[in-house]
Amino acid sequence: MKNRLLAISITFLFAACVNNQPKAENTTASETLPAFMEYTVLNVYPHDTTSYTEGLLVHNNELFESTGREGFSKFAQIDLTTGKPIREHYIDKSIFGEGIAIFDNKIFQLTYRSNKIFVYDLKDFKKIAEYPWPGEGWAMTHDGKSLIASNGTSNLQYLDPNTLQLQKTLSVTDQNGPVNNINELEYVDGFIYANQFLTNNILKINAESGRVVAKADLTDIFAHGGKVFNPDQLPDLHEDVLNGIAYDSARGNFLITGKQWPYLFEVKFR
Repeated sequence: MKNRLLAISITFLFAACVNNQPKAENTTASETLPAFMEYTVLNVYPHDTTSYTEGLLVHNNELFESTGREGFSKFAQIDLTTGKPIREHYIDKSIFGEGIAIFDNKIFQLTYRSNKIFVYDLKDFKKIAEYPWPGEGWAMTHDGKSLIASNGTSNLQYLDPNTLQLQKTLSVTDQNGPVNNINELEYVDGFIYANQFLTNNILKINAESGRVVAKADLTDIFAHGGKVFNPDQLPDLHEDVLNGIAYDSARGNFLITGKQWPYLFEVKFR
């Protein structure tokens, strides 16, 4: 009997000790903070200050840019060293052009509020097709299989590049929930890099889950790179916001610019 009472007492004592231990923190995916993504400016190139940048990409070692605003919207192949167009195509003056993607030797171009996607032949920039687009168009990239488009919300649309039909929707989230104003997109090795419009942040998004896994703050980018900038040539970052992300696979670096910025930065993220 004494042995049974002793065993019971030890059991209760052990349970009490366990209950008094600090509880393990219940960490869930929704509470995980994005990592801070540092960057280094490697080179600084000129950029046309009349370009209201909506999209930026590198295709076959060639730089392409699309610009917005009615009457000024175009896409062009750009000489990186001079910032000047090698060839360019202006669209209808009534249309506000948005982001572009190059896939299967075609240029796909979103429009802001015209509810259209234009398709051009990469070789001669001639328009070959036009598709309806519901709502606003902001930015576009591709993952080698699907076009990926943003409309300014927290959702990314995956599109069939042959029919432009919706395949799936990916919701972008962080520890606080949905992340809105997802803009300018670049797909790299399973991740989507995106500018969050009206911020100086670039987000690194897991392309499978939609989770923001890292974030870079480029507010001070004009103070980097070892270049002395003329203060009179610096943009107002409240109006001429960051809005250009292109991955150069040959160098393993990114090219970064913004709306009407005088410079384009070659950047390595860490």
